[in-house]
Amino acid sequence: MAKSKCVAYVSTYTMGDNHGIRIYDVDVEKGRLSEKSKVEITNSSYVTITHNGRFLYSITDFGVESFKILPDGNLELVNAASINGMRGCYLSTDYSDRYLFCAGYHDGKITVLRLDSETGAVGAITDELFHRGLGSVAERSFRPHISCVKMTRDNKYLCAADLGIDYVNVYRLDQTRGTLKQVDIIRCDLESAPRHLKFSDDGRFMYVISELKNCIDVYHYHEENNMPFFDLIQTIPTTKKYEEQGVAASALNISKDGKYILASNAGENSVALFEINTDNGELTKLFCLPVSGEYPKDAALFPDNKHIVSLNHETNTMTFFTVDYENKCMVMNGKEMKIMQANCIIFHEL
Repeated sequence: MAKSKCVAYVSTYTMGDNHGIRIYDVDVEKGRLSEKSKVEITNSSYVTITHNGRFLYSITDFGVESFKILPDGNLELVNAASINGMRGCYLSTDYSDRYLFCAGYHDGKITVLRLDSETGAVGAITDELFHRGLGSVAERSFRPHISCVKMTRDNKYLCAADLGIDYVNVYRLDQTRGTLKQVDIIRCDLESAPRHLKFSDDGRFMYVISELKNCIDVYHYHEENNMPFFDLIQTIPTTKKYEEQGVAASALNISKDGKYILASNAGENSVALFEINTDNGELTKLFCLPVSGEYPKDAALFPDNKHIVSLNHETNTMTFFTVDYENKCMVMNGKEMKIMQANCIIFHEL
């Protein structure tokens, strides 16, 4: 049986270059990427792919842009839409691919846009709301900064991580109107700065990485009487200890098979790999090691879990590693690749 082909999409800022998305052919066995093509778009700070694998959405200076994923992995522009606010920092769709959610770091705003499931086009804004509140770190976190928006896997609730006010706000999604109603607040530790969140494959566990506390909080998610509950069951540092000076946890990615979580740490410039106990959701740290670059803004396991790529935003490189599970370490895999100000990477099977 022929092996399925895989591509990777990498979003970048566009200082002096107008190609904000780069497309790579993926050699899964060797754990390497080779550039295939590039897409004209301004300052693509984040990209996401629909759950049906047909469309890719990207943030731009002007709002969001929609692309059709072609059979060879290249992208064809569908349309662009305004988010009626400052440039976003994170995008995701609901599990029916009918709504697009955009997180606003700069203005503390969530924007919901309707999607055309047939063409992938981004349509009208169906809701927009601002977080309110004050954080405890006056230099930065004196006001809301929404850094991530993700639906629970049962497609009922949108969770919005806000690293400015140390909350994860929980909203019920009206599936017909595309509007949000707040139903809960998960209060994270003061000055922890929740940055990104992911759900386990079965949807029972939520993982929240905190930028300033350098940790992952694990929550058990369940519903009672049509209300969501999130019970904290574990907190584990992404570095050797919590709240290391000059270290900021950044990326959080779950492996394709749902068995591992990868986190990255700026300042210390490392990645940490954790094994997920799929029964109780708890994490076991396998290693935390340097990435040979500065500010690993994103890092991900290749689809077979045997290699890791780190996007080093400040040194303008991608570095590659082979994972040695037996000895709980990773080893440099070939030379670094140059890429300007990379923000995020998504592997996609064609």
